Amino acid sequence: MRQVILDTETTGLDPADGHRLVEVGCIELVNRRPSGRTFHRYLNPERDIDEGALAVHGITRAQLETEPRFAAVAGELLEFIRGAELVIHNAPFDVGFLNAELERLTDLEGPRRIESVCRVLDTLALARSMHPGQRNSLDALCKRYGVDNSKRELHGAMLDARILVDVYLAMTGGQSALALGETQAQRDARAAATRTPRQGAPLRVVAASEDELAAHETMLALLEKSSGGVCLFRG
Repeated sequence: MRQVILDTETTGLDPADGHRLVEVGCIELVNRRPSGRTFHRYLNPERDIDEGALAVHGITRAQLETEPRFAAVAGELLEFIRGAELVIHNAPFDVGFLNAELERLTDLEGPRRIESVCRVLDTLALARSMHPGQRNSLDALCKRYGVDNSKRELHGAMLDARILVDVYLAMTGGQSALALGETQAQRDARAAATRTPRQGAPLRVVAASEDELAAHETMLALLEKSSGGVCLFRG
């Protein structure tokens, strides 16, 4: 199974308002393992960047003046993701921008929509189905699944894609699925390590004092009285 974890950064919130991509980051997974193949490009958006977007990713227009335009990398990007399952957090946002960029191209042969090139899995929708009524931002999922995002002071397409790799694997079975490629010797070693008893200090048992036992008995009596003679805490 081939998947591509993808994230983007943009000049603003809505491509319908003329906003453009400024960064695309992709990481390839094969059978739930990073293959080592990535795609990462900064892009010249040919327009100003909204202050709100700048506060999120910190990428200025001046930094992008010498970067390629989307048209120059579109073919390479499509070839990288073709036939894979795209894994994106809040996929409608990123896919909407990618489709808008493709539709602007005048000399592109073939499909102009990401959905016709590959399947799309939205991890935000997945998280909402798994954790209804809870916060499911990427930061919230990092906290829930114990993924380290301490280096994420600003958003970045490649940084967020790397974080999403860990979050996605944790959400969908964690590292257990990665053990499929282990040798028998590796599985035996891991199992032995799991069974190794921990050598620690003897367990200390502290008995209740007479005063504590008396206070406990008083509380049980109150519970018994208030419950009409039913007290589950009496042995």
